[in-house]
Amino acid sequence: MSEAMHPAAPHHLPPFITAPGETDVLFTGSVIFLVLAVMGIGSLYFWLHSLPERMSHGGSQIQFQLVAVLSLLALFTHVHAFWIAALFLALVPVPDFWTPLASMADSLARMATGRFRSPAAEAPSEPAPEVLANYTPVKVEAVPPPTPLEKARSDPRDEIAKTHAPEPSDRHQRQPVSVGGHER
Repeated sequence: MSEAMHPAAPHHLPPFITAPGETDVLFTGSVIFLVLAVMGIGSLYFWLHSLPERMSHGGSQIQFQLVAVLSLLALFTHVHAFWIAALFLALVPVPDFWTPLASMADSLARMATGRFRSPAAEAPSEPAPEVLANYTPVKVEAVPPPTPLEKARSDPRDEIAKTHAPEPSDRHQRQPVSVGGHER
């Protein structure tokens, strides 16, 4: 074979045209660039998808789990509404409902038994049977309603006075008090 150029070929060839048997530098550089670009865009894509999770990491655990599930759904289904919902949920802080409810439960336990709830009763799914261990039910007697004639005869102020008057006990009997010669 002759190394001479064909007479119709141009005398000046561009540098990306290689001679037969030599390494194609432009092709090798393009392949390396393409692999690096795909890896970089892929890692940017995953970084962007984890953005809501990283934003909600300092919040409550329930909020973090919801955001993580929505982000994974968006990643695997390619439904962008899930990712937008996860981003909004990560941006908006979820209010703490458990602390006031636990405080109310402590107050009710103190009122019912005179002691605090145990730390084991802090979990919302576990019942606290020891809180009402000393509770005794109050017996309520059923009183028949008064007849209309009894209602007409009784004064409502007398009924209030009877319900609020202290009952005499065995040790303390009521003694008549004399004021100015008159007993009361």
